[in-house]
Amino acid sequence: MSEEARPGVIHGAYPERLEPRPSWSERLAERLRDRARGARPSARKLEAQAQAVIRRAETLADASSQALDERLAAVRPALRKRMGGEALEETLALIREQSRRQLGMAHFEVQLMAGIGLLGGLLVELDTGEGKTLSATLPAAAAALAGVPVHVITVNDYLVERDAELMAPLYEALGLRVGTVLDRQPDADDRRRAYACDITYVTNKQVAFDYLRDRLSRPHRRDRLRGEVQRLEQASRGGEGLLMRGLCYGIVDEADSVLVDEARTPLILSRGVPAPGLEEVVRRAMAIAGELVEPEHYRVSEDGKQATLSDVGRDEIARISAADGGIWNAPLRRAELVRVALTARNGYRRDLDYIVRDDSVEIVDASTGRSMPDRSWEGGLQQMIEVKEECEVSGERETIARISYQQFFRRYLRLGGMTGTAREVAHEIEDVYGLPMVRVEPRRPSRRIDLGVTVHADLESKWKAIVARLRELHEVGRPVLVGTHSVLASESLGEVLDGAGLPHVILNARQDAQEAEVIGHAGVAGRITVATNMAGRGSDLRVSPEVEALGGLHVLSVERAEARRIDRQLFGRCGRQGDAGSFEQILCLEDPLLVASGPQVWRVALRAALASALPGAQLVARLWADLAQRRVEARHADQRAQLLRSEDALERALAFAGASE
Repeated sequence: MSEEARPGVIHGAYPERLEPRPSWSERLAERLRDRARGARPSARKLEAQAQAVIRRAETLADASSQALDERLAAVRPALRKRMGGEALEETLALIREQSRRQLGMAHFEVQLMAGIGLLGGLLVELDTGEGKTLSATLPAAAAALAGVPVHVITVNDYLVERDAELMAPLYEALGLRVGTVLDRQPDADDRRRAYACDITYVTNKQVAFDYLRDRLSRPHRRDRLRGEVQRLEQASRGGEGLLMRGLCYGIVDEADSVLVDEARTPLILSRGVPAPGLEEVVRRAMAIAGELVEPEHYRVSEDGKQATLSDVGRDEIARISAADGGIWNAPLRRAELVRVALTARNGYRRDLDYIVRDDSVEIVDASTGRSMPDRSWEGGLQQMIEVKEECEVSGERETIARISYQQFFRRYLRLGGMTGTAREVAHEIEDVYGLPMVRVEPRRPSRRIDLGVTVHADLESKWKAIVARLRELHEVGRPVLVGTHSVLASESLGEVLDGAGLPHVILNARQDAQEAEVIGHAGVAGRITVATNMAGRGSDLRVSPEVEALGGLHVLSVERAEARRIDRQLFGRCGRQGDAGSFEQILCLEDPLLVASGPQVWRVALRAALASALPGAQLVARLWADLAQRRVEARHADQRAQLLRSEDALERALAFAGASE
């Protein structure tokens, strides 16, 4: 774990990695060297190491608690010098034995393999349900015992609290302190105490923003002397200032979500600034946008998130605003205001991209299904949507710090990631973050049954098919998790089920406070749970032996996600660790993903073919859905690559004044 001090790595008051990202040729040369030396990650090597740990741990079964404590104290000095060899093997064996005693769970071989891979700086693909939460305790505890501050990073507050609480008895038995950093924890002293613990559970959003806050409290990161002086000054003031102890070791759970899905937009720390007249300007822009006509005056991009004005549209804006004066006399400024207003009117939909709660607009994260009340859109878009929804208009925000997830996570001295769905983006994660992937096969063969995909011509026929399927499953007592990808879709289906007399529970961004309760009962016999992506990652839906005998949990997806990985996460809620389970998809051509794909005339022809049940229509429709999904994946990959290039270019351009953030 320890690294020799070298250029590009700062040790001391605030450890972090600062070397520039290597060029593509350097990365290729490194891969070739590793392959020639046999240094590439190998499941076989991890398996051999895991078996050695198990053999050693089995000799500890009859040892007293005092004997375990003495052996742990004896091995820690060697562990601090080198995270490897017999010292690491002994440490992992002790962690496994304490886990057996404190949690009633001894790490299986696959979990040991995953934990050792995380310590080695790998991206580990471990199937859903195989115990990633327990796997993370091995590298987290081992590194903490070596004196390294550890961040266990996951995707939401629910998982932060759940995982930290579940694993706390193990850490405490090892003499380690565990802390949590939550969104609802605004007090800086509480956060500072949490980061001062040996192991800190935190979401990716919170740890990145806390890093930005620390950056504002620190001088230029390459000025080590000034940094040390400032650290001493802060200590003399009782610790005010910095929140974290640096970026030493990060373990990223649901790594594809954090490192890929969340990486399309930069993280921006902002503050309110006076903006007299802002609301009046925003309302006027929205009014002007309402008078424009598509496609004569503007066009909307394929994904609906960008509007482009035509020359005729610019002239029309000038004509409409001629008598307004002030800012409306500036051609570029008025065109940009109306363009953003058009985007707000046409590209962002209530209960799809955002929800309205307590007279405020809250962004909904498409990949997680959760609301993000502390985030807002840039460039006036937030205020435009607030006017559109007749909410109180928030003030203007000024950017004071920014960073991309790509830049942030590359600054950890050591980083490891784990997920059940890595293979589609493994090359991107290795290229950007330097995490080679290794797959760990499941402990038991999967019994999860794929019942295929059915595509309907329209929404009405899809709802009828879903109701019939749910009624069939409900009558035999099987629990069903129905996966949707928006608040709007989940509530629309809820209304349909109400009309059909089928009892159900809805989990979306509006019911986030009841998340733990809803998930805890989703595996009960006869239960129908309609959920957005909130129930897709980290949710452990346990079933009884009676339900298992009926075929286990059934997962019904009623929309394609924007990435195949997200669909696979949903399907992974059933058939965990060799249990019975099944999944299927029921789609229609009016689903948002399919509506945005391909020419309208093709969709009309396919709709007619499906309605007439022509031979081959289902196959063509499934291929259409696959193509639409892959197109969105490619577009998002391009957006991430463009963001990385622009952020790196910005950092180089501002290097004379310090880092871009």
